[in-house]
Amino acid sequence: MAPRKAKDCANMEEVRAEIDRIDQALVDLIGERFTFVDRAWQLKNSPAEARIPWRIQQVIDRVRVRAAKQGLPPELAEALWRQMIGWFIQYEEERLQKQAEKKE
Repeated sequence: MAPRKAKDCANMEEVRAEIDRIDQALVDLIGERFTFVDRAWQLKNSPAEARIPWRIQQVIDRVRVRAAKQGLPPELAEALWRQMIGWFIQYEEERLQKQAEKKE
């Protein structure tokens, strides 16, 4: 079945089906993003390299602009991305710390 636009949903069953479809796509995309985060820590040398403030702000700025263009509140997009980025940074820091401990 082809995706519907929100305005074309005639009942809650159709709305929920579309939300479920979108959720599946979001999980797939976050999973793809995770593969790159997983690769990124492997290319770094220390836990200090996981948190790069200028890069975090660059990503947030781009997400806010994209959100605004899509009619999504930029504050919502920023909150979601900051949560996701925070989790990924912690993941990288933990992996890098374990890697550093193995070298000792």
